[in-house]
This record gives sequence, structure tokens and C-alpha cells, in this order.
Amino acid sequence: MSWTITLAGRSHHFRDLRTLMAKATPHRSGDTLAGLAAESAEERVAAQYLLADLPLRHFLEELLVPYEDDEVTRLILDRHDAAAFAPVSGLSVGEFRDWLLAYETDATKLRALAPGLTPEMVAAVSKIMANQDLILVASKCEVISRFRNTLGQRGRLSVRLQPNHPTDDLRGIAASMLDGLLMGCGDAVIGINPATDQVTTTCSLLHLMDELISRYEIPTQSCVLAHVTTQLRAIEQGAAVDLVFQSIAGSQAANKSFGIDLALLREANEAALSLKRGTVGTNVMYFETGQGSALSANAHHGIDQQTMEARAYAVAREFSPLLVNTVVGFIGPEYLFDGKQIIRAGLEDHFCGKLLGLPMGCDVCYTNHAEADQDDMDNLLTLLGVAGCNYIMGVPGADDIMLGYQSTSFHDAHYLRQVLGKRPAPEFEAWLEKVGVADRAGHLRDNPLALADAPLALGLHTTQP
Repeated sequence: MSWTITLAGRSHHFRDLRTLMAKATPHRSGDTLAGLAAESAEERVAAQYLLADLPLRHFLEELLVPYEDDEVTRLILDRHDAAAFAPVSGLSVGEFRDWLLAYETDATKLRALAPGLTPEMVAAVSKIMANQDLILVASKCEVISRFRNTLGQRGRLSVRLQPNHPTDDLRGIAASMLDGLLMGCGDAVIGINPATDQVTTTCSLLHLMDELISRYEIPTQSCVLAHVTTQLRAIEQGAAVDLVFQSIAGSQAANKSFGIDLALLREANEAALSLKRGTVGTNVMYFETGQGSALSANAHHGIDQQTMEARAYAVAREFSPLLVNTVVGFIGPEYLFDGKQIIRAGLEDHFCGKLLGLPMGCDVCYTNHAEADQDDMDNLLTLLGVAGCNYIMGVPGADDIMLGYQSTSFHDAHYLRQVLGKRPAPEFEAWLEKVGVADRAGHLRDNPLALADAPLALGLHTTQP
């Protein structure tokens, strides 16, 4: 199907749905790189006008990637819940925006609607929404997940403690873990990106985290963000695997570039579930995404990067994960050029993931060759906090010395919790008070006596000559 519209005496033609979606997307460098972006603001507005009038049901009829060619498309269509979709099935994209923004549309309605929405529908409506629209609707969504604690409740903000080290040095990682815990961080997960993707390293890191969590009875979970096949081998060797991690994308070809498919993810999910390590829930998967991943693998099928990102959320949704986060500015300025584009993308990703029923977090980040700085990250961090983001990253000094990018720090979590009145996950909050890290008001204490022996227990103790 094609569309034509005349604005200010000029005719604009869009040959198919992929073109219309791409041209309606707010400007970003990745779509320009791919030759998909609108050539002018006028063309973008023309595409947005047409997109707003498009019936939502059209996305079930005109597929962006052919059903027979792509298992992600098959997943999206085969899992679509027509009964859940019914309340909005007669709406256009523009009318759907109005429905989402209505006072009467609350968390209960959005939760019931989620299985009836496809990624393309939520990507489309996001393209005609202002930043404040994305924030308001996302803030209505409450997506709760559980493993050893409860994440995503309204009024809560959790933190992934990210103690990476460039040589996977256990002492360096242990020091960062202790630093984060003493700053009240780590309730989302203690998650390490290993410098090398080796089973022996993965097992050593898992043992270190399991020993810490068990010794101090910390109501949290651990994860080593190695490739899923490495984690499966670690499980076979008896390693203490809580969550299984994998980066995912929005097409079969892009996932193939990651060395995965849906069958492998199902195997990993079943393996993690078989260990029965959760205490309050069984959400055992952790996924990361990011705009531009499909394009960087030349596996985007001529689709704009934001829509491809939303399609990745269909993959995540299939496995009822504990955690999903967009690593929003990590890929670089080729895909999101500056702070303005990173902020917009972060709000879009969070909105689309939440609307599809996912427990969304965000790695508020940028690379040093992007036209962005920490002020931009402060802004996005604050906006996501208002939007109800489930969790953020806690990186020592906000500078990941292994991955070489800029993120958010342990201190940033305290800023956001204080300014918005947010608290950690309830079980973790009780633990922080029990061990003396924080008081009932959530204020950090200077002398957490229950963790006094932690440096010695973690092998960090050194005797003076």
C-alpha cells in the first residue's frame, strides 16, 4: 500500500509502510546513514500526518518483514492476542495516542492491553508523540518482575550494580561490589560484563557473587553477561547461575549475528528455570537491546532503527524476563549522534517496552566520541525517573573502565531516589536497614556494622607491615 499527501503545495509520496514509518521518525543519524530518514522537516510532518490516520489493524495486514522469512515476525503474529487488542482495534494511530493519554487509561487497562499490541503499533504511535507524551504514558505502566526480590513497583527505583574490570580481576570486582552495596545499590542485579568470554572466568565470577550474596543474605540476584552459550556451559558445570543474559535484536538475521535464535533462548530459559534459585519468583532472563544493532549488522530490512528496536521487545516478551534494558547511547554517534537524539531514543525505548508489558530499565549512557556529555545524561536520567523507569545502572564513578563508555553512578541513583521520593526494591530496602547501610528513611549510614568483615571475606584485606 502506498500513500500520497500534499502540504504547502508540495506532494509527498510514500511507497510502502516501511517508508512511511521511517520518514515519520524523529531525526537520528542512524536512519540518515541507512538512507531511510525524511529529507526535510516538511516530509517528516507529512509522513506523521498519514501515520496518524492509519488504522492500528493495518499493522496486522501489512508486515514490515515477511512472515515466511523471519522468525521474529512469526513470533509477533502468532502471539498476538486478538481479545486483548479489541478495546483499541477500531482506532487509528492518532486516536490510539489520544486513548493512551486519556485520564481514564490507567495501569490496569494498559496491562490488559499489552498482549494485544505489536511492536510496530507501539513504534508507530511513539513517532507522533512528544517527549512529554512518552513520559506520561510510560509513567502509568507498572510492570513487576520477581526473582529474589520484587522489581518495578510504583514508587520504587532499582539499580544494577555493574562492577566491571578490564582484566576480570576478582579483587577489583569485589571492591566495586562492596562500594555499590554500601551506596545502597544492587537490588536489580549484580551484573558483570566479563572482559573475556570464557567458561572458567564466568564460573569464577559467578562463584564470587554467589558467595557474597549467600554470606550476607542479600535479597538480590547475580548475572555474568557472557554469551548465552557460555552461560549454558557454566550451568552444565554446576555454576551458580541466577539470571541468564543475552543481547537481542528485532530480526532473525540480526539475532543470528549475535549467534542466537529463539530456540537457543528457549533452551537457556528452561535451563535457568530448572535450577530453581529464585525465592519470590521465576523470572530468570535478562535482555539488553539498543537502537542501531540491526542496522549495524545489515539486518534491518530497510526498517528504521527505532521500529527495529521495538521488534526486539517481542523477543524479550516471549520469555517473561526479570530485566530488560536499552543501552541507549552505547553503539555510538553513527546511530544516535548527540544528547538530543540519545534522550529522545531513551524515552521512546522505555515507552515502547513498558507498553508491550516489559520490565524496562535503561543504561543512560554515551560514548566519548558522541556529541553528548554528563549534563545530557542527568537530563535523561531525570526524565526516565519521572517516566517510572524500573532500574538504571550503577557504575563506579559513572565511567566503565572495561567497556569504555560513560553511564550513571551509584551517586546518581541517590539523586534520583531523593528528588523523586523513590525507594529500592522492598526486600532489598529491608536488608539495607537490617545491616545498617541505610536507615528507615533511606539515608545512608556511616558505619554499616553488619558488613564490617566484608573486605576480609572478599579477599580485600591487607595487613600493614
